[in-house]
Order: sequence, then C-alpha cells, then structure tokens
Amino acid sequence: MKKFFNEFKQFISRGNVLDMAVGIIIGSAFTAIITAIVGHILTPLINWIPGSGETGALQVVLRNAVYAEDGTVVTEALIIDFGAVISAVVTFLITAFVLFLIVKAINTIRAGGQLLVERQKKAINKKLRAGKITEEQAEAEARKLAAAEEPPAPVETTDDLLREIRDLLKAQNASASSNVPQDKD
Repeated sequence: MKKFFNEFKQFISRGNVLDMAVGIIIGSAFTAIITAIVGHILTPLINWIPGSGETGALQVVLRNAVYAEDGTVVTEALIIDFGAVISAVVTFLITAFVLFLIVKAINTIRAGGQLLVERQKKAINKKLRAGKITEEQAEAEARKLAAAEEPPAPVETTDDLLREIRDLLKAQNASASSNVPQDKD
C-alpha cells in the first residue's frame, strides 16, 4: 500500500495532474456544449416522432400523477422516458467521436514530428557519406536533434519549492545555533 501512495505522490509531483485538470475542465465544458445541442435540438426532434406514446414523446406512462384538491402533487407520475435514454446515448457518441478526432489529430502531428526527425537524421548521414560534413559536425547536428526530441524539463512544483525553503531554514537554524556561545554552568 505504501508503494501505491509513493507512486501516486510521484504522479502528482510530476505536473501531470495540472495537465489532467485542464483536460477535465475542457472536457466538461465540451460535454456541456454537446449536452445542450442534444437536449435542445436532437431530443425535441426525437420526441416529435408521430404516434410514440400519449404525449407524442418516446415515453411510457406507468402511473399518472395524483393531485390534491389544491393542485399540489401527492404522488409523482411514473414514466419510462426512452427519449432521454436515446439522447444520453447520442450525447455520448458525439462526445466520444469528437474526442477521437482530437486525439487522432494530436497523434498525427506527433508522428509527423518523428518522421521529420528521422528525415533529418538520414540527411545528416547522407551528407557525412558524401563528404560534405565531417564526423564531428555530424555528431554536433545529431546532438542538436536529440536535444530537440527531449521533452521539456519538468516544471518545479510547489512541493519542490517548499522542500527547498524548509531545507534552507533548517540549514540557517543549524548554523545560527552553532554560532551562539553556550553557557557553562
């Protein structure tokens, strides 16, 4: 269990949590748009199907609502709403399809970048074999390509900064206490 929590702590401190949070926020905003489109455009069209249920909607009324003499609801109506289920499925399918397109575009861009790097490596090797550049120049160009391929250094997190401050304060307190003359009894 301790290993699990250590892995979780490392995951949080890597900065991936911020990326994930941004993704969740964007995803929920996107889902709200899709839900609005389905709820206000597609659901009325689905419920408009003629001859489906008493109200013209894809619903089955199992029990009608019971009202008191003053008009308050004593017992809610019991309704099976197939239109709502169909709308939820359509919302899911549209959201999943658009997210699939986004992920596919990102993967295509990444693959294009990797292909470009491979082409540049081949060009360096071709120049080296043709004698247009020296081996040292080829190695220098290869190091530049390798540096460009590396992911950016992880961003320093708040936890890292707090640890540094703690360590500095400990060191400062240790040096201050060693400089104070001790009273001899």
